[in-house]
Amino acid sequence: MYPLRRNRRLRTSEAVRSLVRETIISPNDFIVPLFVVEGKGVKEEIASMPNYFRFSLDLLDKEVKELWKMGLKSVLLFVKVPDNLKDNAGTEALNAEGLMQRAIKTVKNAVPEMLVMTDVALDPYSSFGHDGVVADGKIINDDTTAILAEMSLSHASSGADFVAPSDMMDGRIFEIRSLLEGEGFHDTGIMSYSAKYASAFYGPFRDALDSAPGFGDKKTYQMDPANREEAIRETLMDIEEGADIVMVKPGLCYLDIVRDIKEAVNVPVAVYQVSGEYAMIKAASGKGWLDHDAVMMEQLIAIKRAGANVIASYFAKDAVKLIS
Repeated sequence: MYPLRRNRRLRTSEAVRSLVRETIISPNDFIVPLFVVEGKGVKEEIASMPNYFRFSLDLLDKEVKELWKMGLKSVLLFVKVPDNLKDNAGTEALNAEGLMQRAIKTVKNAVPEMLVMTDVALDPYSSFGHDGVVADGKIINDDTTAILAEMSLSHASSGADFVAPSDMMDGRIFEIRSLLEGEGFHDTGIMSYSAKYASAFYGPFRDALDSAPGFGDKKTYQMDPANREEAIRETLMDIEEGADIVMVKPGLCYLDIVRDIKEAVNVPVAVYQVSGEYAMIKAASGKGWLDHDAVMMEQLIAIKRAGANVIASYFAKDAVKLIS
């Protein structure tokens, strides 16, 4: 009781605050999303994501080596597919010499110890920009999951450590896990986007990959932002089907979901701090309205404090430079 207990004693200096700090951010917390394009010597800044880039394979090699030197040990690969290679079935996704498959090999050749995760979804490969096969204006679930399983197998065969299905089709984790097991890829992990919401925060990402839906939206398969209990059901089903890590996406507006899932499951929980969250901080700090580094770190701490074991973030390099 006051004055015997003065809580401010534990806030009197940075040394004391650091000693009793409950939530610590380290390089081991991060997955670094990387965008890959065809070509040579390409490092293209994404207009809606200042200071974030698409890399050709030769510069991807250099970027991965730099990340490793900084202590960042995990990457999540996305590819920008040329329009002429897109179709309704995502045929190019299964090409053994496709851009994703070559990107996986590039990273593993550059830094064999780097943990390589790969995006598994049809939207970068789809002529419709949707995460599944389209028929009569609808997304066909079961036809899509069969392709996603083959896509995952192709990534594993190329050297991926984890596949990360981001599509939100029903039953795709079971399809993927069954095929990987059947083909002997027992150690290939699955990081499932288990609670992926139909969010308005994804716009800059779709610019990065030219993967915006060509018609309608993604609300028939991504989750309604108004729903909370559904996230638990989705996540528990993914774990039952064989997911090793589960993910909540986006981050900051869904920290209640992160905490709910953390308390409900016994597997690692990932959070994706998405492109819109990144872009807002960049835009506001560019105007001088916010302190970029302070707000960035506050958001990352909030995500981890809510229960995230892993954070996929475009701020990974910036954050590690600060905490180092």
